[in-house]
Amino acid sequence: MKIVVLDGYAANPGDLSWDELKAMGECTIYDRTSPEQVLERAAGAEVLLTNKVAITAEDMAALPDLKYIGVLATGYNVIDIDAARERGIVVTNIPAYSTPSVGQMVFAHILNITQQVQHHSEEVHKGRWTNSADFCFWDTPLIELLGKKIGLIGLGQTGYNTARIAIGFGMKVWAYTSKSRLQLPPEIKKMELDQIFRECDIVSLHCPLTEQTRELVNAHRLSLMKPTAILINTGRGPLVNEQDLADALNNKKIYAAGVDVLSTEPPRADNPLLTARNCYITPHIAWATTAARERLMGIMLENLKGYVAGKPVNNVAK
Repeated sequence: MKIVVLDGYAANPGDLSWDELKAMGECTIYDRTSPEQVLERAAGAEVLLTNKVAITAEDMAALPDLKYIGVLATGYNVIDIDAARERGIVVTNIPAYSTPSVGQMVFAHILNITQQVQHHSEEVHKGRWTNSADFCFWDTPLIELLGKKIGLIGLGQTGYNTARIAIGFGMKVWAYTSKSRLQLPPEIKKMELDQIFRECDIVSLHCPLTEQTRELVNAHRLSLMKPTAILINTGRGPLVNEQDLADALNNKKIYAAGVDVLSTEPPRADNPLLTARNCYITPHIAWATTAARERLMGIMLENLKGYVAGKPVNNVAK
């Protein structure tokens, strides 16, 4: 079995092992692959593994040996699923591997914003604590989470895990979800979308990117939010209209935003969020803890073993 990994560096930049995968066949691993290199590198492969490299219908038509595509991520929009289904190509993804890590990043952003951790650390290193007349100093509001309302847009595994963390902080949890009220624990209240934006102190995005959710956060919904409100996005960049968010931050319509994802990654130099007031940006790393990537690699192997055994699991092209 010929196996080609098109862009293995992000999932495994060298701190994990490919040995189990290499034991399953003739295996070639590329750190990165441009669109122009896909057909040359994938020629003759039965198995392709990809994270962000797109596999189009045209690619599949030009790769007659291709029988299996493993996406090294939860989202699989980089694959033409209809074309794969027509050709009988198995396409697997890796669900839920990063759930604990993403919830952790949500609160890393929340805590950084509410306690201004980054800012005060920088000020200490500048000498402001050394030169303080008092035993402590702070020059921004410090916000306690107890009793604050957090609104979760989407309540899948990541949203639910984030809710559990929020409950641990004593927060009131609201959710916009397709689940019925009877399916929710008493600590989570089902609310309509605009009500969440209007009344919550923090809004966190956990929904998939679809045509219905694209730019779900826009000028209208940002105008509903409190001037003290915080927006968190660890989901997908295009869930947010970035210019509208930058305008809301710069005009003090909302207090702050913490985002781990942007509409284009890496971002263009003119992305308005890069210079927006109180916008804290991490470079799409919520998923990238060592533990999460170890789970990713393990599920990748189980997916491939299921295919080899004739019993595919996590097949999104059924």
